[in-house]
Amino acid sequence: MERILYLAHRIPYPPNKGDKIRSYHVLRYLAERYQVYLGAFVDDPRDWRYAETLQRWCRQCRLLPLPPRRARLRSLRGLLTGAPLTLPYYRDARMADWVRQCVAEQGIETAFVFSSSMAQYLDADEFTGLRRVIDFVDVDSDKWEQYSRAQRWPMSWVYRREGRRLDRYERRIAQCFDASVFVSAEEAALFAQRVPAACNIGYYDNGVDWGYFTPRPEIDSPFDPGARVLVFTGAMDYWANADAVNWFASDIFPAVREQVPDALFAIVGARPTEAVRRLERLPGVRVTGAVEDIRPYLEHAHAAVAPLRIARGVQNKVLEAMAMARPVIASPQALDGIDYPVGADLRRAETEAQFVSAAVELLGERQTAPAARDWIRRRYDWDINLSRLQAMLDPGTGRAADALLAGAVPGG
Repeated sequence: MERILYLAHRIPYPPNKGDKIRSYHVLRYLAERYQVYLGAFVDDPRDWRYAETLQRWCRQCRLLPLPPRRARLRSLRGLLTGAPLTLPYYRDARMADWVRQCVAEQGIETAFVFSSSMAQYLDADEFTGLRRVIDFVDVDSDKWEQYSRAQRWPMSWVYRREGRRLDRYERRIAQCFDASVFVSAEEAALFAQRVPAACNIGYYDNGVDWGYFTPRPEIDSPFDPGARVLVFTGAMDYWANADAVNWFASDIFPAVREQVPDALFAIVGARPTEAVRRLERLPGVRVTGAVEDIRPYLEHAHAAVAPLRIARGVQNKVLEAMAMARPVIASPQALDGIDYPVGADLRRAETEAQFVSAAVELLGERQTAPAARDWIRRRYDWDINLSRLQAMLDPGTGRAADALLAGAVPGG
């Protein structure tokens, strides 16, 4: 089997948050087709227990600790060098040495990079002989620019600077790597507009483990009997998620409770910030923190909500709720890249009043969304979607070439 270098900014296991779901499924897909040499950082000490699991799928692993507080201090070097703060955050001489040694000694000819922050390890003339493919996932520079518009000074300045500096870096990497892929056709098209000089820009959709996320009415409910619940799922130390639940709990949910006094808003996700924890002071709001299994919370909710005001790419929280046949109320930002028709199963809400109206209706009588689940099964199959990535990694094979043409967005 051909050998491949796989670099990820975060250990791709367990698949318990958005980026790790994608990077995990990529790893499993590659492990069936290549001998994988994995380099990744571990930013949660609890994830070290999964190192042995990764060894079973990889020929070699190089996992390095990344203490977030120390990494944040290290990222400030970017202010002195003019680089995006993201790059020194993930810079480690030990990883750089391992990459050089691995490429030189293992005869590796193909490299897959997950996230722009890891491209720095292959951004040198000595690696031009490799076929280098990068999964940007989202247009991160645009996301930082969105953050800047939602923050006060000085963070607005910091985020605006990061967006501009990262934009320059993304442009350069896309022009020297062999291919760039994104999480959706919309993200790929946006990048193609921003970087017309780049070529081989494509995408592969996320998938959903619809065998795991399947309706099971018989499982015990985490809520009181008869509870009428709206649920939000996601990592709660992620600023966009925290902003979303704060907006919904503070500005939307009180109006829902005026019409449905016993309504409950459940915020389900690990590492809630102190600001998110404080939302439990509001009537009817429950913050769970980390849970062993989010499926019972989806199964026994009347609807899932995704009131994201800042977002890039496809939202797994929306796909997973649809796979569980739950109705979803989502902002336009949370619906990017999801082409399921808006209607009874998937409500589009742009204003507070639209969220209130949809929520009150769905809390009135419990509904299911079997058509949404059927659509997820057809559209979001990991193996089918990852064939587009295979096209980028090995464009010489006939079937892969067809997938490349189907998935690519023309560059300049």
